[in-house]
Amino acid sequence: MDLLKAVGVDPPGRERLLPKMRHFNILLQDVECRAANVIKQEMLALGGDAAVARGTVSCSIPSTDVILMGTAKQILLFAGRIKRQPFGLTFLSAELEQHLAHYHRTDFVLATGKRKIPLGDGTRVMGVVNVTPDSFSGGGREMMSTPEAIDLALAQEEAGADFIDIGGESSRPGAEGVSASEELKRVLPVIDGLRGRLGVPVSIDTMKAEVAREAVAAGAEIVNDISAMTGDPGMAAVVSETGAAVILMHMRGVPRTMQSGPIVYSNLMAEIIAYLSDRIDHARAQGIAMDRIMVDPGVGFGKTVQDNLVIVRRLAELKILGAPILVGVSRKSFIGAVTGVEVAAERTEGTAAALTASIMGGAHVVRVHDVAETTRVVVMTDAIMRGRFTA
Repeated sequence: MDLLKAVGVDPPGRERLLPKMRHFNILLQDVECRAANVIKQEMLALGGDAAVARGTVSCSIPSTDVILMGTAKQILLFAGRIKRQPFGLTFLSAELEQHLAHYHRTDFVLATGKRKIPLGDGTRVMGVVNVTPDSFSGGGREMMSTPEAIDLALAQEEAGADFIDIGGESSRPGAEGVSASEELKRVLPVIDGLRGRLGVPVSIDTMKAEVAREAVAAGAEIVNDISAMTGDPGMAAVVSETGAAVILMHMRGVPRTMQSGPIVYSNLMAEIIAYLSDRIDHARAQGIAMDRIMVDPGVGFGKTVQDNLVIVRRLAELKILGAPILVGVSRKSFIGAVTGVEVAAERTEGTAAALTASIMGGAHVVRVHDVAETTRVVVMTDAIMRGRFTA
């Protein structure tokens, strides 16, 4: 866009030309060979292409994966041309149009029961307050007291946090669960103690419907559910009825077992996207509006070190979901594995690098322990990505 402005192209012309400058490679899985042949011919006719498996032309194989290759303009034209084609291509046409519209969207509004929060005009920071005795980043220290947790939340807001995420159950690999009563005993006094003192929204990090309901009644506005509302069948109803916003995260298994055994994905990003798309559909069916939903790819939750690197590198692919993206990479073990830093609290530089890459990939919110340092990373990365700076 900046180059088009520099050339002197008028605004309407810029909007017409921009789709011709953006190239996409889109994977379509398990396409019937007859449909794949139509796709190939239509893309070639538009100056693009489609990669298919050997045997597709002769239909000697039943189906093939297809990689569409073309500009945004070519793919939109292709979607229009297959709108009335057989073999399920009408459905593909609608999906492509929707996905491209979602991908190009940058600005969102997150609605809670109390306010509407703009997302996209700059990266937001979510500070972490863990009221647990075994937080993975706590360095083995005793559980934070209620006054300490309140002070930390207020200090994080002062340092630039836009949200405060309060959790009373550890989600580190191998962690055992706690009862709802114990979790409430840990988090409710903190939320109560912040009422009237904290200006930014509180998020409750929980998989339990009972905890979510009580926390929202006490003042929380967002439910951060790492199980994406699969851990408790009552969670969707609580979110729907209370008007809270919800963060839906991808996780393989549960915290106690998520890093156990072989961790294998046939197609990591495709599986994450399909899972989160399904959870969004479930939320919508339960009466949760789209403007109340954020998604989180679940870095570190049932993933290998390589998987986590792939997620950060290919984060932009989540844009097709049409929801704001939250990323939590702060102090995680994959950073320690790559940098050789064993102590979680000392992974500051590696965290900064992963945060920068996440923001450049389209993260709207980053969930972190070190708010002051992250705020500076965010300001710098946003300035680079947006190409503007105001002294």
